[in-house]
Amino acid sequence: MNEDLRQALDFLSPASCTYQEWLTVGMGLKQAGLPVTMWEQWSAQDGSRYHKGECSRKWESFRGSASPVTENSIFKIARDHGWSGSEGHALDWDDVIDAPTDGRVVDPHWLDVPDLAIPDDNTPWNPAAQLIEYLRALYEPSDHVAYVTESFMDKDRRRPTKGHWDRTAEQLIAELEKCGGELGKVLGDYDPEVGAWICFNPVNGQGRRDADITEYRYALVESDEQDLNRQAAILHQLELPLAALVYSGKKSLHAIVKVDAPDYTEYRKRVDYLYEVCKKNGLVIDQQNRNPSRLSRMPGITRNGQKQFLLETNTGKSCWQEWRDWIESATDDLPETESLSDSWDAMPELAPPLIAGVLRQGHKMLLAGPSKAGKSFALIELCICIAEGVPWLGRFDCAQGKVLYINLELDRASCLHRFRDVYDALGLPPGHVGNIDLWNLRGASVPMDKLAPKLIRRAAKKDYIAIILDPIYKVITGDENSADQMAKFCNQFDLVCRELGCAVIYCHHHSKGAQGGKRSMDRASGSGVFARDPDAMLDMTELEPTDAIREQLRNRAACAACTVALDRRGLEDAYTREDALSRARMLEICKENLSLSDRRALDTAIEQASQKATARTAWRIEGTLREFARFDPVNLWFDYPVHKLDDGLLEDLQPESDYKTLGARGAAKRWSDKGREDQAKKRSRELDSAFEACTMDGEVTVYAMAQYMDLKPRTVKNRLKADGGYWIDGEKVGRKEPGYKG
Repeated sequence: MNEDLRQALDFLSPASCTYQEWLTVGMGLKQAGLPVTMWEQWSAQDGSRYHKGECSRKWESFRGSASPVTENSIFKIARDHGWSGSEGHALDWDDVIDAPTDGRVVDPHWLDVPDLAIPDDNTPWNPAAQLIEYLRALYEPSDHVAYVTESFMDKDRRRPTKGHWDRTAEQLIAELEKCGGELGKVLGDYDPEVGAWICFNPVNGQGRRDADITEYRYALVESDEQDLNRQAAILHQLELPLAALVYSGKKSLHAIVKVDAPDYTEYRKRVDYLYEVCKKNGLVIDQQNRNPSRLSRMPGITRNGQKQFLLETNTGKSCWQEWRDWIESATDDLPETESLSDSWDAMPELAPPLIAGVLRQGHKMLLAGPSKAGKSFALIELCICIAEGVPWLGRFDCAQGKVLYINLELDRASCLHRFRDVYDALGLPPGHVGNIDLWNLRGASVPMDKLAPKLIRRAAKKDYIAIILDPIYKVITGDENSADQMAKFCNQFDLVCRELGCAVIYCHHHSKGAQGGKRSMDRASGSGVFARDPDAMLDMTELEPTDAIREQLRNRAACAACTVALDRRGLEDAYTREDALSRARMLEICKENLSLSDRRALDTAIEQASQKATARTAWRIEGTLREFARFDPVNLWFDYPVHKLDDGLLEDLQPESDYKTLGARGAAKRWSDKGREDQAKKRSRELDSAFEACTMDGEVTVYAMAQYMDLKPRTVKNRLKADGGYWIDGEKVGRKEPGYKG
C-alpha cells in the first residue's frame, strides 16, 4: 500500500465521515488496486455504524466510470478533515503551501472520548425543570420565545409548523413552574413520535422568520453523521462557547453556540467561521442550520420514546470573542516568546557559512542583474563550486555539499552541456559531480506556491545544502510590483529553507534603464521586497571599459599568444617575465626565434585572441548583506562561459547612470563626451603633479606616486597605462619621449 495513502487513512476516522465520504474511500481504495479488507479494517474503527459484510456488498457495486474516483479523493477528504499533509501525502499540481494556519486544534489521535450520559427510560427527570433551565440560559426575561409543538406530513417525513411566539421567557417560566411537570398545559399537546422544537434566538412576537429575530445571539451546530460520544469530545476540545447542549433524542447533539453578532451581516460571517473551524477539526455538521431562525430540539420533550435532554449549559469559553481569540492563538503556528536571559549564557550556534562572508546555510540569497550579464552561468559556477568545495568567482570560499539546480528556462540538453562547458572553462575535474542534482522544469513550471510543496517532498531526504532556482520570473506568483503579493511569494522560499534546512538562491532581472545612480539593492525589477527579503543580495552592474583598457586587453592577448607559440617550440628561455608584459618586445622575440610559417600561425592566433579578449564584458558585483559586513565591490570579466576576477583594470570605472537617477544636469555633466574629456584631463594633471613631486626624490616609482596621490599602487599603474604618456618598467615610471616605442 502507498505509504502516503496509509498515513491519510491513519489520520482519517470513519466516525467523522459522512456516508458519501465513506463510500468515496471505498471507491478510491478499489481504484488504487487495494483489497476490500483494507476498507473493512478501516471501517471497523467506527463501532456504532460498522456492519460486517456491508463493505463487501458495496465493493461489488463499484464498477468504475469514465471519471473514476481515485486515491486523490481520499487525500482530499483527509485534508478537509484537518490533515495538514505534513505526514508526507502525495501532493499534486494543484496543492498550495501557505503560511496561515489550518485552524485545527483537535488531534483525532489524542481525542478524549467520554461516555456521554444519555438518559434512558430509567433516568429520572423533570421535563419542566429541563425547559426552565434552558430558557434561563438562553433568554432575557423580556425576550419573546418562538417554539413549535405541531407538525405536518411533507412527502415522507413530518415537519414543524409555524408554531407560537406570543409569550416571553418570563411568562413561560412562570407558567412552567406551576404546571406540575405537564408541559402540555403550557405549550399545548405535541406528537410524542415527533417531539417539539424551539427557536434559540429571541423574536419580536410577530413570527419566527429571519426578519423577526431581534438579536443574533446564538448559532446551531448539529452533527448526525458521527458517534454521539465523539461529537461531545470534539465540541468540548474545541471549547466552543456553549449556551446549551441538548441531546436530540435520536442520533445528534444540538450545540447552541454564543456568537453575539451585532447584525445579520456579521452573524453570517461568524457562523461561516464557526462552521469552518468545526469542519477542520473533524466535526461533520449539518450545513442547513446556518440561519438565525432555525429550530432546535426542545429539552424536556419525549421523542419516539427517547428524551430530548438538556445535557449542560454555559460551558467552554465565556463568549464568542474569547473563543475566537483562543482559536487564533492556538492555531497560529507561531513560536512562543522567549526571555533573552534564558539564552544569554548559552547562545545557540550560528548556521555555518555556505558562501564565506556572504551567506549562511539555511538562508536566502538573490543574484540580480541585467539581461546577458551571465547570471545563469554565475549560478552554475556557484553550483559547481559548492559541489567541489572551491571558491566562487575566485573570491568567495564555499562549503562543500549537495546542491539542487532547478532549471526553469533551458531545455535539458542545453542545461547539461552548459554545466560541462563551465566545468571545462573553470579547469576543474568533476571529482564530485555527483553532488549536483538537476530538476529540468522548462515547460512544466508552476507558480512558486504550488511548486514549493513538490520541491519539499522531492528534496526531503536529499540532504541538500543549497537549492538554486533559475530564473524566478518563471514561477512568480502575482504582480511583481505589489509589495504584499511579493511578500507572499518570497515566503515560499522561507518555507523551503525551514522545511529542508538548506539555503535557497535565486536570480532576478534589473528594472529598465541605467542603474549606476541607484543603490545596488534598488536595481532589481519590481517591488522593493526583492531587495529587503533575502539575507544576502548580490547585484551585478555592467561597466564600460575605456579604449585604453580595451587596448591593454589586446596587448595581453597578443603576449599570451606569443608565449604559447614560443613555449610550443621549447623556447621558454627566449623571453623574461618582464618581456612577457610587452607586446612589442614579444613580437620582436618571436620574429627572431620563429619560422615564417610559425609567425603566420601566430598572427592568426593573435587576431583570434584579441577578438575574444575585446568581446569580454565587464561587471561589478556589490553586496547587501544581513549577516556579514559589506565587502568591497568585486570586478569581473564575463569571458564566456565563466566569470573571471579582474586584476585592477576596472577599478576606476563607474556604471552608467541615466537622467532619472542622477538628474539631468548631473548625468549630462558626467557622461557627455565633454565630461569624459574633462575627467581624463583632470587625471592627467594629477599624474603630472605626482610625477613631478616624486622626481624631486630621484627615481620615480609606482609606490612613490601612489603614496603621494593616496591611492593603491595598482590604481596608479592602471591610470598611468590609460594615460599613455608614461612608460612602466617593473615598478619604475618615466615619461615617454617623442618617438618612444615600448
